[in-house]
Amino acid sequence: MLKRECGLKEESKVADIGSGTGILSKLLLEAGCEVWGVEPNAEMREAGEKQLAGEARFHSVDGRAEATGLGDGSVDFVTAAQSFHWFDIPAAKLEFRRILRPGGWVMLAWNERMTEGKFLGAYEALLKEYGPDYAKVDHRRMDESVMDSFFGAGKWRMETFFNQQWLDLAGVLGRLDSSSYAPPPGSEARKRMGEELKALFNEYNRDGRTPFRYETKAYVGKLD
Repeated sequence: MLKRECGLKEESKVADIGSGTGILSKLLLEAGCEVWGVEPNAEMREAGEKQLAGEARFHSVDGRAEATGLGDGSVDFVTAAQSFHWFDIPAAKLEFRRILRPGGWVMLAWNERMTEGKFLGAYEALLKEYGPDYAKVDHRRMDESVMDSFFGAGKWRMETFFNQQWLDLAGVLGRLDSSSYAPPPGSEARKRMGEELKALFNEYNRDGRTPFRYETKAYVGKLD
């Protein structure tokens, strides 16, 4: 989609903001781009460095959306996968304008977990019950008004892609613990939620696995 709609090419330079463990950065590198992975969390940044070790076109940066540490007009694209809802949006917009070259693009993307179906509906209910920060960080708050404010009214577009993961019980529990809004490991809330989640899995799994279905939503545009 970035190649087709935004002119991404092998020589493109990309700032991947909130790059985490390097999932999107890896795809951009495979497309031939040079990538600066900007990640404020040390453990996540180290995991990304480990995954992308040996990639000469990957540069790991200890920075954040509001202060990337990159040079003025140094990149053609800014991407943010599963991270934009954490940003101070006005400050991030100023920083992205600074580091983008004229005509540069921004892509904001999320995997939006679908809640249809008995298991996924019950999982959503558990998050609302036990996740103290879930409502605050749920990226579904990033609606059209937020995109209009960030890109400028009518200056962005969205594409949607379906995908799913089939997870066993260990994968379901691991997915929970990797979510920033989950109860902290070792807490009483995490223990209770884990017990209820195991019961749900035992009830609804098919041959030891259950599907997590997503819509990947990608918003692209140029900053006004």
